[in-house]
This record gives sequence, C-alpha cells and structure tokens, in this order.
Amino acid sequence: MKYALSIYLWTVSLLYFGILCIVGIALTFLISQDKLDPWIKKRLRFIFKLIHAPVEVEGAEKIDLQRTYLFMANHVSIFDIPLLGATIPNFVRGVEAKRQFKWPLYGWAIRRLGNIPIDRKNIHASFQSLKKAETWLHKGRSLVILPEGHRTMDGKLRPFKRLPFFLAQQAGVDVVPIGLSGLFHLKRKGSWVIRPTTIKVKFGDIVPGEKVTSLSIEQLREHVRNSIQNLIEKP
Repeated sequence: MKYALSIYLWTVSLLYFGILCIVGIALTFLISQDKLDPWIKKRLRFIFKLIHAPVEVEGAEKIDLQRTYLFMANHVSIFDIPLLGATIPNFVRGVEAKRQFKWPLYGWAIRRLGNIPIDRKNIHASFQSLKKAETWLHKGRSLVILPEGHRTMDGKLRPFKRLPFFLAQQAGVDVVPIGLSGLFHLKRKGSWVIRPTTIKVKFGDIVPGEKVTSLSIEQLREHVRNSIQNLIEKP
C-alpha cells in the first residue's frame, strides 16, 4: 500500500512542480522578483498539501521583514528547499549544489530566480560562490544555506562546514537558526517512499550581527549547531 501511495504522491507532486517551474520561469520575464515571491511561496506551500504533509511553523514572528538575514537549517530531505522557500517570510534566495542547476526545469528555475551555485568539491570555486553570496547580503537580500552540506543518512545532525560561518562573519549579518522536523520520516535519502506526516519548522533565537563577528568561526559554528539541534524535535 505504501508503494502505491508513494507512486501516486510522486506523480501528482512532480507534475504540479514541473508546471510550477515552467510558469515561474515565464513569469520572471514579466514580473519583478519582489512581486513574484509571494506567489511562489503560496504555490510551494501547496506542494505539502498535495503530499498530505501539513506544515506547522513556530517562531516566525521573530523575523523582521525589513532586515537582512542569513538563515541556516538542518539538511534532511529533497523537500528542504521548497519547505524553506514556503515558510521563510522574507524574500530569500539559496546557496545550492552546482549539480542541481543542471537538472531539467528545476535547475533552469533556480538559475532564473538568482540562487547561487556552489561546487563543494572545488575550494576555489566555493570561495567564489561565497563572494557572490556576500555581495547579495550586502545588497540587503537574505540568503538561506544548509551548513551540513549533505543530507543526513540517519536523521541525526551532521557536522557543519566552516564556509557558511566564514560568510556570516564577512557579511556581518544576523544569523537565524531553523530546525526542521518530520522530513526524515516523510522522505529520507536513499528511499523513494513518501510517508505523509506533520512537518515542523522552528525559527530559533536570532544571532545578532555583532555577536556573529565577535565570535571565532568555531565558536559561531558550535553555537548555531547547538541552536539548530535544540530546535529539532525527536521523532
């Protein structure tokens, strides 16, 4: 039964997502991204209704729509990015693996929207990507990055990379920890089975830019990782 349900949910959600990408790409030529963003968020939220995964959000009231943030979350599933795009209230773009920009439709869409590719296997290229990200933040635009770099294989939080925290210090912006719960049950890496469940998105206490720049990279990394760990609910 779970396999039949998964086939149905994949078919419906991928068809919807494909159409969303096509329409979204077309609209980027007609509408400014600031005006397009609320439309995209609303359509992304509908994906989780299609797969019967109700989303609960806590702590979003802490976020000031007029401020610039670097959002950081745990990396659990391929649904992380649409979930964050749907629930982060600010206009936000992401730093994503370079290979994803080669995917049909999705890759074209994120390129048109201005997401930043990063090649994790090339240190020089990674720094170039972070320079682009820093420029974006200095322009007053928020970013989201997943500091683990790769999806969890066992549901536990992986070690965090250093570069996201180097970016945070260079930009001097507030950092917002986000804990995602329920996604590992919904769709884990290595399995194509979708198991409908409630998903929770928790925004933690904001780390102000002054504290970001006063801590060492190691201290900042540990602080943010502990914050995210405390936001993740145990299954």
